Amino acid sequence: MRSPLIIVDYDTRWPRFYDEEKTHIIRVIGPMVVAIEHVGSTAVPGLAAMPIIDIMVGTRQPDDAIWCIQPLKTLGYEYVPDPDKPDPEWRYFRKGNRPGMEKGGTHHLYMTELGSAYWNHLLMFRDYLRAHPDDALRYVELKKTLATRAGSDRERYMNAKTEFIQAIVGKAGTS
Repeated sequence: MRSPLIIVDYDTRWPRFYDEEKTHIIRVIGPMVVAIEHVGSTAVPGLAAMPIIDIMVGTRQPDDAIWCIQPLKTLGYEYVPDPDKPDPEWRYFRKGNRPGMEKGGTHHLYMTELGSAYWNHLLMFRDYLRAHPDDALRYVELKKTLATRAGSDRERYMNAKTEFIQAIVGKAGTS
């Protein structure tokens, strides 16, 4: 059985964890990396989050990610293809395990073409929350409520956040 979702208070070490991992990633796939960003809740100072460092790598073209699968394995990343999307806009990798997380991981890496809709969406969401602490606080409260309701059902938790995230991206696009 999977462990319940846990939202923890902001950890001031998260930016350092990102910087350290960024160095490792660039070392093994540097020629494929056009840009790299810390995204997700751990990238927003003061925001409570699941303790997973989300990293987004921008590439020249979507298929560049295929060439990164083997090098990223040397860092402990596992490529997790989406069987429902044979030609995805972005590719997902995860790394690390914590007791009870059942492959939830310590790092999630998303690879997409620089400037893609997915790239822009994640950056708009992160940047908006960084600049709007009231909405960031509303997001924390929502995440805590949803984590309690979802128990260990990560898909349910993620799906339940979608409406809020889309609303924030919409606000970001008009500000």
